Amino acid sequence: MVVIRLSRGGAKKRPFYHMVVTDSRKRRDGSYIERIGYFNPVARGQEVRLHIDAEKLSHWQKVGAQLSDRVSALVKEFNKKGEAA
Repeated sequence: MVVIRLSRGGAKKRPFYHMVVTDSRKRRDGSYIERIGYFNPVARGQEVRLHIDAEKLSHWQKVGAQLSDRVSALVKEFNKKGEAA
């Protein structure tokens, strides 16, 4: 099954997550099919906290990719932010 989930990067105590499309059997930080965005939980000031390529996300959802719990919450937040802007 194809799943959209977060892959951890960044330094110790400074997490940075890439939003990736991958096979559910692969390791969390292993190889992936495509990177569709990122999430920076420790963003400060002018840094971008959340970025998602909406076209790629909708394409993969149409193909049948499932969202992880955390990614679905981030997508809701991104959509809400898009409406407010």
